[in-house]
Amino acid sequence: MTNPTRRRGWLTAALAAVLAAATACTSTGGGDPAPKPTDPPAETARPGVLRVLAGSELQDLAPVLEDARKATGVTVQFSWTGTLDGADTVASGRADGKYDAVWFPSNQYLRLDPAGKSKLVSETPVMVSPVAIGVRSSALGELGWGDGSKVTWAQVGAAASAGKLPYGMADPSRSNSGFSTLVAVASAFSGAGAALTDADVQKAAPQLKEFFKGQKLTSGSSGWLAQAYTRAESGVVGALVNYESVLLSLNRTLSPQQQLTVVRPVDGVVSADYPLSLMSSAAQEQRDSFQRLTAYLLKEDVQKRISEVTLRRPVTAGAAPAAGLPADRRRELPFPGTRAVADGLLASYQNELRRPSRTVYVLDTSGSMEGSRIAALKSALGRLTGSDDTRGVRRFRDREEITLLSFASAVKWTRTHVVPATGGTPGPEAELASIDADVQSLAASGGTAVYSSLEEAYRVIERQQAAAGDDRFTSIVLMTDGESNAGATDGDFKRFHDALPAGEKAIPVFPIRFGEAAVNQLQGIADLSGGKLFDGTGSLDGVFEEIRGYQ
Repeated sequence: MTNPTRRRGWLTAALAAVLAAATACTSTGGGDPAPKPTDPPAETARPGVLRVLAGSELQDLAPVLEDARKATGVTVQFSWTGTLDGADTVASGRADGKYDAVWFPSNQYLRLDPAGKSKLVSETPVMVSPVAIGVRSSALGELGWGDGSKVTWAQVGAAASAGKLPYGMADPSRSNSGFSTLVAVASAFSGAGAALTDADVQKAAPQLKEFFKGQKLTSGSSGWLAQAYTRAESGVVGALVNYESVLLSLNRTLSPQQQLTVVRPVDGVVSADYPLSLMSSAAQEQRDSFQRLTAYLLKEDVQKRISEVTLRRPVTAGAAPAAGLPADRRRELPFPGTRAVADGLLASYQNELRRPSRTVYVLDTSGSMEGSRIAALKSALGRLTGSDDTRGVRRFRDREEITLLSFASAVKWTRTHVVPATGGTPGPEAELASIDADVQSLAASGGTAVYSSLEEAYRVIERQQAAAGDDRFTSIVLMTDGESNAGATDGDFKRFHDALPAGEKAIPVFPIRFGEAAVNQLQGIADLSGGKLFDGTGSLDGVFEEIRGYQ
């Protein structure tokens, strides 16, 4: 289960605070404090509480759900997850008895698995938002798109391929907005008239590869993607692909120079309808709570408020959408017809269609890592060399360049690997085994020179970029269990970072907190580099997998 504090971007932090404040002083019928939405799910059902596994973007419903609690007596207790990971949790049975309902942006992926589909007994769409392209308004004229109301996916793809529309998009294996975008472009480019097939995906592959040349930012969450957009220069990132509601909400915070015009391609979209879905394992009392809550959420005045708060479209006839939301709808593009087609499309994106990545893993192997900690690190990184990954979520991708940098009081060694393409000679298996062998050779001893080791990581990337002359998603992952006590200081590193060329300065560092790591140091590194701090104290396996969405 993903820790929610890691998944919240700056865009939702304030809303999360509102949500916590709104529920902190409430009570259920028995007088006990009501659970906060960020609490772990209750082990057993409680009267008046609906335990919901949900996509983290629903944090913006905080004020609506507080009103719902007052009106219906139902407290919603959320646990956050990604849509595709959540679908796996439901289909596997791990959600049975732990949650009463699920609330993802869409159930389309979940429905492709008969086991997952059978776990739900009722689905109630609550609001709608289509995938759209937020184009920096100043760039519309240069693209010749007028006001953006007549643009097709083919035009978007041509502009992206030609380098005229560099954009950011969330990783489709982690984010439903990214997955919906991938499905939309595959359907549009293939001309599929019915459920998307493998043949359709193959037909669209050349255009898809051209389209994804324009992707300059990737992310595991919409919040971090928005933050990265605001940091990037206009020539580096000129657009974001996300839900219409996310783009319109982002405009509330952007400067006039960064404002986005929301483009909904005229040939069709894939929309999220946010179905609140009752699990078949829910007890009767929770089923009654579900019915009261859904009836409340579909009331015309509540639908109007939901639209005003979230900038999503109402589903109840007669409910007025928020001011500024377009009144017209685009046709829905076809979705994959089977789970195999959906997973095959995701694997194709990760291993063939997207730009490859270059990552330096800066790994603390100081003396404090001895024993269970170094074993946990080896296990977590070793999992990334496995082959049991149908969606391409965990395993190191084909064409990916991975550098392992082991450090303590100084850098001990660096070793670089490039994973060959599947189907080639040799295939990826031997290189993945070689990466695992290097991981298993990690040994703990010495002090902790975090900043000096990070400086070396940037130098490694500089040499690699100069030698290859390629264009890759590039990042640094830092894992440490302590405080830097050798080598360069934080001031030294800031001066080093300030002196980097613009391209290298933009390389984010994703620090992982582990053990007694100095959180202030790690947060400072993330802030300086434009990265994001992750918490590995609960599970290194989970956090290394989560970071894959940002690489």
